[in-house]
Amino acid sequence: MPRKSALLAILAGAVLAAGIAFFALTIATPQNGGDEVGASSSAAIGGPFTLIDTTGKTITDRTYRGKWMLIYFGYTFCPDACPTALTNISAALQKLGGEADEIQPLFITVDPKRDTPPVMAEYLKSFDRRIVGLTGSQDETDAAAKEYRVYVAPQKSDGDDYLVDHSAFFYLMNPQGKFVNVVAGDLSGDQMADKLRKLLARSGV
Repeated sequence: MPRKSALLAILAGAVLAAGIAFFALTIATPQNGGDEVGASSSAAIGGPFTLIDTTGKTITDRTYRGKWMLIYFGYTFCPDACPTALTNISAALQKLGGEADEIQPLFITVDPKRDTPPVMAEYLKSFDRRIVGLTGSQDETDAAAKEYRVYVAPQKSDGDDYLVDHSAFFYLMNPQGKFVNVVAGDLSGDQMADKLRKLLARSGV
Protein backbone atom coordinates (compact mmCIF):
# COMPACT_ATOMS: atom_id res chain seq x y z
CA MET A 1 0.00 0.00 0.00
CA PRO A 2 2.73 2.60 0.80
CA ARG A 3 4.29 1.92 -2.61
CA LYS A 4 0.92 2.33 -4.33
CA SER A 5 0.28 5.60 -2.47
CA ALA A 6 3.69 6.91 -3.47
CA LEU A 7 3.08 6.06 -7.12
CA LEU A 8 -0.32 7.78 -7.02
CA ALA A 9 1.25 10.88 -5.48
CA ILE A 10 3.96 10.97 -8.18
CA LEU A 11 1.37 10.57 -10.92
CA ALA A 12 -0.83 13.28 -9.41
CA GLY A 13 2.15 15.61 -9.23
CA ALA A 14 2.99 14.98 -12.87
CA VAL A 15 -0.58 15.69 -13.98
CA LEU A 16 -0.72 18.85 -11.86
CA ALA A 17 2.57 20.06 -13.31
CA ALA A 18 1.25 19.48 -16.81
CA GLY A 19 -1.91 21.44 -16.02
CA ILE A 20 0.05 24.35 -14.58
CA ALA A 21 2.34 24.37 -17.60
CA PHE A 22 -0.70 24.42 -19.90
CA PHE A 23 -2.14 27.37 -17.95
CA ALA A 24 1.15 29.25 -18.13
CA LEU A 25 1.47 28.73 -21.87
CA THR A 26 -2.13 29.43 -22.89
CA ILE A 27 -3.34 32.03 -20.40
CA ALA A 28 -0.68 33.70 -18.29
CA THR A 29 1.50 35.14 -21.04
CA PRO A 30 3.77 37.53 -19.10
CA GLN A 31 4.72 40.92 -20.43
CA ASN A 32 6.90 43.73 -19.03
CA GLY A 33 9.15 41.44 -17.05
CA GLY A 34 6.43 39.07 -15.93
CA ASP A 35 4.41 41.64 -13.97
CA GLU A 36 1.43 41.65 -16.30
CA VAL A 37 -0.74 39.14 -18.10
CA GLY A 38 -1.59 39.79 -21.74
CA ALA A 39 -4.80 41.73 -22.25
CA SER A 40 -6.14 39.20 -24.74
CA SER A 41 -5.80 36.49 -22.11
CA SER A 42 -7.00 38.46 -19.12
CA ALA A 43 -10.29 39.32 -20.79
CA ALA A 44 -11.26 35.65 -20.64
CA ILE A 45 -10.52 35.15 -16.94
CA GLY A 46 -13.15 35.74 -14.28
CA GLY A 47 -16.91 36.04 -14.28
CA PRO A 48 -20.06 35.58 -12.21
CA PHE A 49 -20.38 32.96 -9.50
CA THR A 50 -22.82 32.22 -6.69
CA LEU A 51 -21.55 30.14 -3.76
CA ILE A 52 -21.93 29.96 0.02
CA ASP A 53 -19.42 30.70 2.74
CA THR A 54 -18.73 28.63 5.86
CA THR A 55 -21.73 30.17 7.65
CA GLY A 56 -24.13 29.38 4.81
CA LYS A 57 -24.27 32.99 3.58
CA THR A 58 -24.62 33.45 -0.18
CA ILE A 59 -21.54 35.03 -1.74
CA THR A 60 -21.32 36.19 -5.35
CA ASP A 61 -18.59 37.74 -7.47
CA ARG A 62 -20.15 41.12 -6.64
CA THR A 63 -20.15 40.72 -2.85
CA TYR A 64 -16.68 42.22 -2.46
CA ARG A 65 -16.85 44.96 -5.08
CA GLY A 66 -14.60 47.81 -4.00
CA LYS A 67 -11.94 45.41 -2.70
CA TRP A 68 -9.30 43.41 -4.48
CA MET A 69 -10.28 39.74 -4.60
CA LEU A 70 -7.48 37.21 -4.36
CA ILE A 71 -9.01 33.87 -5.34
CA TYR A 72 -7.51 30.42 -4.93
CA PHE A 73 -9.21 27.24 -6.12
CA GLY A 74 -8.34 24.13 -4.12
CA TYR A 75 -9.72 21.66 -1.59
CA THR A 76 -9.26 20.77 2.05
CA PHE A 77 -8.00 17.23 1.42
CA CYS A 78 -5.19 18.57 -0.79
CA PRO A 79 -1.90 17.09 0.47
CA ASP A 80 0.52 19.86 -0.48
CA ALA A 81 -0.30 22.70 -2.91
CA CYS A 82 -3.27 24.11 -0.96
CA PRO A 83 -1.79 24.18 2.55
CA THR A 84 1.39 25.66 1.07
CA ALA A 85 -0.50 28.39 -0.80
CA LEU A 86 -2.74 29.26 2.15
CA THR A 87 0.22 29.37 4.52
CA ASN A 88 2.05 31.69 2.13
CA ILE A 89 -0.87 34.05 1.63
CA SER A 90 -1.44 34.13 5.40
CA ALA A 91 2.17 35.26 5.84
CA ALA A 92 1.81 37.76 2.99
CA LEU A 93 -1.28 39.35 4.55
CA GLN A 94 0.61 39.83 7.81
CA LYS A 95 3.55 41.30 5.90
CA LEU A 96 1.30 43.77 4.06
CA GLY A 97 -0.07 45.22 7.29
CA GLY A 98 -2.71 47.88 6.63
CA GLU A 99 -2.46 47.37 2.88
CA ALA A 100 -4.07 43.96 3.34
CA ASP A 101 -7.32 45.73 4.27
CA GLU A 102 -7.80 46.36 0.53
CA ILE A 103 -7.68 42.62 -0.23
CA GLN A 104 -10.29 39.90 0.23
CA PRO A 105 -8.75 36.42 -0.06
CA LEU A 106 -11.15 33.66 -1.13
CA PHE A 107 -10.63 29.90 -1.05
CA ILE A 108 -13.07 28.24 -3.48
CA THR A 109 -13.30 24.47 -3.30
CA VAL A 110 -13.04 22.23 -6.35
CA ASP A 111 -14.26 19.30 -4.23
CA PRO A 112 -17.70 20.27 -2.87
CA LYS A 113 -18.63 16.63 -2.26
CA ARG A 114 -16.30 16.55 0.75
CA ASP A 115 -15.82 20.27 1.40
CA THR A 116 -19.03 21.16 3.23
CA PRO A 117 -19.19 24.51 5.07
CA PRO A 118 -18.29 22.92 8.46
CA VAL A 119 -15.32 21.05 6.93
CA MET A 120 -14.01 24.21 5.31
CA ALA A 121 -14.53 26.25 8.47
CA GLU A 122 -12.47 23.79 10.50
CA TYR A 123 -9.75 23.61 7.86
CA LEU A 124 -9.36 27.38 7.55
CA LYS A 125 -8.75 27.75 11.29
CA SER A 126 -5.13 26.89 10.51
CA PHE A 127 -4.72 29.99 8.32
CA ASP A 128 -5.33 33.73 8.37
CA ARG A 129 -8.85 34.46 9.62
CA ARG A 130 -9.49 36.85 6.72
CA ILE A 131 -9.54 34.00 4.21
CA VAL A 132 -13.16 33.22 3.31
CA GLY A 133 -13.95 29.65 2.26
CA LEU A 134 -16.60 29.12 -0.42
CA THR A 135 -18.42 25.97 -1.52
CA GLY A 136 -21.70 25.02 -3.19
CA SER A 137 -23.12 22.34 -5.42
CA GLN A 138 -20.88 20.54 -7.90
CA ASP A 139 -22.43 22.52 -10.74
CA GLU A 140 -21.85 25.81 -8.94
CA THR A 141 -18.19 25.19 -8.11
CA ASP A 142 -17.57 23.77 -11.60
CA ALA A 143 -19.09 26.92 -13.11
CA ALA A 144 -16.85 29.15 -10.98
CA ALA A 145 -13.74 27.18 -11.96
CA LYS A 146 -14.74 27.42 -15.61
CA GLU A 147 -15.13 31.22 -15.41
CA TYR A 148 -11.56 31.49 -14.13
CA ARG A 149 -10.23 28.87 -16.56
CA VAL A 150 -8.97 26.78 -13.65
CA TYR A 151 -7.41 23.43 -14.44
CA VAL A 152 -9.30 20.77 -12.44
CA ALA A 153 -8.92 16.99 -12.86
CA PRO A 154 -10.38 14.68 -10.17
CA GLN A 155 -8.57 11.35 -10.00
CA LYS A 156 -10.66 8.21 -10.39
CA SER A 157 -11.44 6.37 -7.16
CA ASP A 158 -13.99 3.88 -5.90
CA GLY A 159 -14.31 5.61 -2.53
CA ASP A 160 -13.91 8.99 -0.83
CA ASP A 161 -10.11 8.84 -0.67
CA TYR A 162 -9.08 10.58 -3.87
CA LEU A 163 -6.99 13.47 -5.14
CA VAL A 164 -8.04 16.41 -7.30
CA ASP A 165 -5.39 17.96 -9.51
CA HIS A 166 -5.85 21.69 -9.97
CA SER A 167 -4.13 24.95 -10.88
CA ALA A 168 -2.05 26.38 -8.06
CA PHE A 169 -2.46 30.12 -8.64
CA PHE A 170 -4.13 32.99 -6.85
CA TYR A 171 -6.23 35.08 -9.25
CA LEU A 172 -6.06 38.80 -8.49
CA MET A 173 -9.19 40.74 -9.43
CA ASN A 174 -9.38 44.51 -9.16
CA PRO A 175 -12.09 46.38 -7.19
CA GLN A 176 -14.27 46.44 -10.32
CA GLY A 177 -14.04 42.66 -10.66
CA LYS A 178 -11.61 42.65 -13.60
CA PHE A 179 -8.73 40.20 -13.81
CA VAL A 180 -5.28 41.69 -13.16
CA ASN A 181 -2.76 38.90 -12.73
CA VAL A 182 -2.00 35.50 -11.28
CA VAL A 183 0.23 34.97 -8.26
CA ALA A 184 1.90 31.58 -7.86
CA GLY A 185 0.84 29.80 -4.70
CA ASP A 186 4.34 28.54 -4.00
CA LEU A 187 5.84 32.02 -3.64
CA SER A 188 7.03 32.69 -0.10
CA GLY A 189 5.03 35.07 2.05
CA ASP A 190 7.59 37.82 1.51
CA GLN A 191 7.65 37.31 -2.26
CA MET A 192 3.88 37.23 -2.44
CA ALA A 193 3.56 40.41 -0.37
CA ASP A 194 6.10 42.20 -2.57
CA LYS A 195 4.29 41.21 -5.78
CA LEU A 196 0.88 42.20 -4.42
CA ARG A 197 2.22 45.51 -3.16
CA LYS A 198 3.59 46.33 -6.63
CA LEU A 199 0.36 45.37 -8.36
CA LEU A 200 -1.80 47.42 -6.00
CA ALA A 201 0.56 50.42 -6.13
CA ARG A 202 0.58 50.35 -9.91
CA SER A 203 -3.20 50.70 -9.85
CA GLY A 204 -3.11 53.62 -7.43
CA VAL A 205 -4.28 51.77 -4.29
